[in-house]
Amino acid sequence: MPVATAALPAVPAGFTGRDDDLAELMPVLNPAADSDLPVLICAVSGLGGIGKTSLAVYAARQAVRNGWFPGGTLFVDFRGYDDDPVTADQALVALLDGLGVCGTDLPQTSASQYALYQALLDERPSTLLLFDNASDPAQLTPLLPGTDHHRVLITSRGRLTALDARLLDLDVLTPEAAADLLTKSLQLTDPRDDRVLREPKAVAELGTLCGHHPLALRLTVGMLRERRYRSIGSLAKELGGDGDRMRVLGARPVLEAAYGQLPSDQARLLRLLSLAPTAEVSGEAAAALAGLSDSRTLTLLEGLAAACLVTPVPVAGEDVRWRLHDLVRAFGADLVSGDAELRKEGEGARERVLGWFVRWADAADDRLRWLPGMPVPERFGGRGEALAWFDGERAGLVAAVGWGREERFAREAVRLALCLAEYLAWRRYFDDWIAVAEARREAARRTGDRLDEAGAWNNLGNALREVGRVEEAVQAHTRARDLYQDVGDRSGEAGAWSGLGLALREAGGVEEAVQAHTRARDLFQAVGDRTREAVAWNNLGVALREAGGVEEAVQAHTRARDLYQAVGDRTREASAWNGLGIALEQAGRVEEAVEAYGTSLEIARECEDWYSAGLALYNLAILHQTAGRPAQARPAYLEAANAFTRANAPADAADAQSAADALT
Repeated sequence: MPVATAALPAVPAGFTGRDDDLAELMPVLNPAADSDLPVLICAVSGLGGIGKTSLAVYAARQAVRNGWFPGGTLFVDFRGYDDDPVTADQALVALLDGLGVCGTDLPQTSASQYALYQALLDERPSTLLLFDNASDPAQLTPLLPGTDHHRVLITSRGRLTALDARLLDLDVLTPEAAADLLTKSLQLTDPRDDRVLREPKAVAELGTLCGHHPLALRLTVGMLRERRYRSIGSLAKELGGDGDRMRVLGARPVLEAAYGQLPSDQARLLRLLSLAPTAEVSGEAAAALAGLSDSRTLTLLEGLAAACLVTPVPVAGEDVRWRLHDLVRAFGADLVSGDAELRKEGEGARERVLGWFVRWADAADDRLRWLPGMPVPERFGGRGEALAWFDGERAGLVAAVGWGREERFAREAVRLALCLAEYLAWRRYFDDWIAVAEARREAARRTGDRLDEAGAWNNLGNALREVGRVEEAVQAHTRARDLYQDVGDRSGEAGAWSGLGLALREAGGVEEAVQAHTRARDLFQAVGDRTREAVAWNNLGVALREAGGVEEAVQAHTRARDLYQAVGDRTREASAWNGLGIALEQAGRVEEAVEAYGTSLEIARECEDWYSAGLALYNLAILHQTAGRPAQARPAYLEAANAFTRANAPADAADAQSAADALT
């Protein structure tokens, strides 16, 4: 799924040669510029790797520094030239998330989502929307602001003539700028490298051979860094030896030359990296692809980075990750697809990395679900370590589940999807959860495994409910229940009844929800699953409370709490205490409710369950406010806002902040 972020990407080191382009672009971006016909949209087009994104990001950063956009920036990569480009609807959800609307606050229909998006933009100060790597105006048109105080900056390999936009065609660099890029890039690495000063003719020749194409030039810089003690002229001679390379207009000839100079083990790793589920991978995932040790793979990656074929990406709190430019990735994939032996090698690599994902996702999932008395999972010493691993590998894990579309990977993809549900729910990555559940469902159908298909439907229902698509969730849980009944899986059927009850309650069918949760409870009791019986009791308590059975709800939440304590499930115990607090408050037992909320908060903080902590604080704040104690309510609302923010629940955080502000 796409991501809309307020943080702009970095400008490549050595950015140069775009003064004329910037002189044309910057006035267009200025919302305060005097003009009878303000330019609201600007589209920068040019060849792949020509530097469109670099120019756009540089200009955007300068505009922000100038104070032109008090509303900030929103950046989306539309992946327009990938096999699966981002649609307008997908980008809309990401943009709403970037604007603080997600989860249950997200409207159910596309029309409502677009209306909310435009309303938020209408009231927002001047904002710069940077839509990168688009290929089709249809990706963008529904997302363009309806007001004239925002600006949109687009990059695309093609000219988007269908848009009412200022079109800026980005060409290759001038010979002088190409030489400047080579000079700056080499001297950035080593100020003592004076080859560009000693060999100006060779530098000019090299620029010509690269067609003054920025990506091609950066790749040759990598070659020059590798051959530190050899002349620039020697590389120019090698590149110019083939008559077909005398007119390099794009990156491919230079990619071929760079690839041809690689040792065989580096060349093999480059090919295999191009087959990874995402363009950016961890060192461990790269090692799994290669079937080599971590240390050996790291050495090869560093060699590829020195050749500018792989970019190291420092990541806070973890080892460096490794990224392939999309053109390099496409080049490697083309090499593999054109050779039968390389295709066989590539399929083996994909099987290895998928197996690696499954092994460690399974162990991390076991750690998230671990309770006292269970076997201790390998590798991960606690929930924090498991969550950190999931966080680092998330994009690759989600993309790898999509490999289940291919029959040979379907069973492992189903296993992987099963391992991701708890994590994606905990982190509240609901869009990813939906995508994984749908991919798992299709893969299960492909293998003919009705039990796996039932599980996929149930997970899909849970994810759909979290984003407010409750009618679809009811249908998904109903389908899961029927499949579980057909195969005779009573435990699975109980889980489907439980999910169905939650969806029915949110759809307004409270009495039906009570019946569904009662059925789930009875089935879990019958199969002896005390942990999930506790879940059913807790859900039943919520439904009973909404149906008016407050005392029955108190009993249900108390039963859930006792069962959670018996099995040692501290995380879910916090939820039971919170539900009990609400029921006690409604029953008029206020002091007991305060104690219940406090216990829920204490456990949630202990488990670093920030969403449950936010709920306990929010409910405690409401209690204080209702009792006429605003001095106690306001700090509780503020603490709730902070907890919700840490839990990736910005809409809940905004509600808590607004409640606190209202008490100022």
